[in-house]
Amino acid sequence: MALTLSLLAGPMLAGCAGLPHDKPQLKPREAADLGLTNTAPVPVAADWWQALGDPQLDRIMADALAGNPSLDEAAARLRMAGSLIASARSGLLPQVSADASAMDQRLSNRYIYPAPLGGSWTWISNAQANLDWSLDLAGRQKELVLAAKVYTHANELQLSAARVALAGNVAQAYVNFARAEAQARIAREFVASRSASLRIVTGRRDAGLGNEFDIASARTLQSEAEQALTRALGARALAVHALAALAGRGPDYGANLTTPTLALDKALPVPETLPADLLARRADLLAAREQVKLAMAGEKIAKTEFYPNVNLRAFVGAQALGIGSLFTGSALTGGFGPAIHLPIFSGGAIRAQYRQAVAGADIAIAQYNKAVVGAVREAADALSGVETNRADARQQAEILTGLEKTVSLDKVRLQSGLSTNLDVLSAGERLLSARQAQVDLAADGAVKRIQLLIALGGGFTPIPDQNAGATAPAGK
Repeated sequence: MALTLSLLAGPMLAGCAGLPHDKPQLKPREAADLGLTNTAPVPVAADWWQALGDPQLDRIMADALAGNPSLDEAAARLRMAGSLIASARSGLLPQVSADASAMDQRLSNRYIYPAPLGGSWTWISNAQANLDWSLDLAGRQKELVLAAKVYTHANELQLSAARVALAGNVAQAYVNFARAEAQARIAREFVASRSASLRIVTGRRDAGLGNEFDIASARTLQSEAEQALTRALGARALAVHALAALAGRGPDYGANLTTPTLALDKALPVPETLPADLLARRADLLAAREQVKLAMAGEKIAKTEFYPNVNLRAFVGAQALGIGSLFTGSALTGGFGPAIHLPIFSGGAIRAQYRQAVAGADIAIAQYNKAVVGAVREAADALSGVETNRADARQQAEILTGLEKTVSLDKVRLQSGLSTNLDVLSAGERLLSARQAQVDLAADGAVKRIQLLIALGGGFTPIPDQNAGATAPAGK
């Protein structure tokens, strides 16, 4: 055995000559490359939505995290990835199998069997146990195990990213639900007030103090308020359907929903600047980084194809002509020895596969860098959106205050005969639009704060990578 391996050592080493030295040309972006430095970390609570103070939202969130089909799919992918680890590890262990056969066969009288066996029919029987064990001298199987672990960790992170995204979608849909409820409430108030105004104008017309123009104007404003109510109720229905789908339920899920108690202008803890640990706190970016590690592992696996593959094989069993003789001592057979595969000439296929793996690593790095740049922009846009909305809301509050004073003064002027009823109705129309705009700004602000929290990681707590030292850092 030792002599056999020694005799083959020279050709093996010769076969390893001329190994490729191609390496990935790209490197993953770091926080310093994007200016994310010298800022303190900003923790985001795992249950950040509870800061909105609405128990109904908490219940919907729990339903969604427990029953959303997208999460079920991500969890199934994680289980499938975990099974790959066991599958890869099995390649490091001896493989034992058993075979048995019996066949009634006519033996050739022109072959190795003399008469009377040659030219006759007889049973050929065989039973044996087999052992096959790869020595994994090139480390291919070990790299496959490490790659399976990295792949599993990537799926773990993707599941976390799916949870973060789902929480953000549920919270935003709930804000839109609250927006629609608030818009419907305002619209109902204006429908009631404009119905009253129409009655007053009609009474003034009947008393000879008004005309048909005033009535037509009042009816138009009432119709506009009714239209606003119809639109708000339609938006409410869509928001309810969205919440039901996110929770993995049907349309009847909305039957149990009541008016939200959250205040649309409720403050959420958001930072003033982008934190330096942004790249380390987003599960989707960490998952993309694991894909880089996986691609780098693929490069190592492809490189092992240039090395010899040595298996130890053995078998023991019995072979006999005739079934009755199979279980006699003289039927015993067995064998043991190495099986060696050494690539010598493959027409460039192995080298091409290796270069393909190296290019795959560059693709993974480029995709990671693209995700990083996109994430930084997403967070920066969300931060700017929060700041802009804050200023916009202050300005809208001033506009609304001014319009309320205008409506109040117009009513006084109307009573004094210094203004017409049409002036009051027109001011009321602008007041409706202003209140609707204020609700929209408050809801938009809540959505933007939620988007910022999601862009900052959404409360994701990084899971320690148990395989951090298993593979070389990408791009090194």
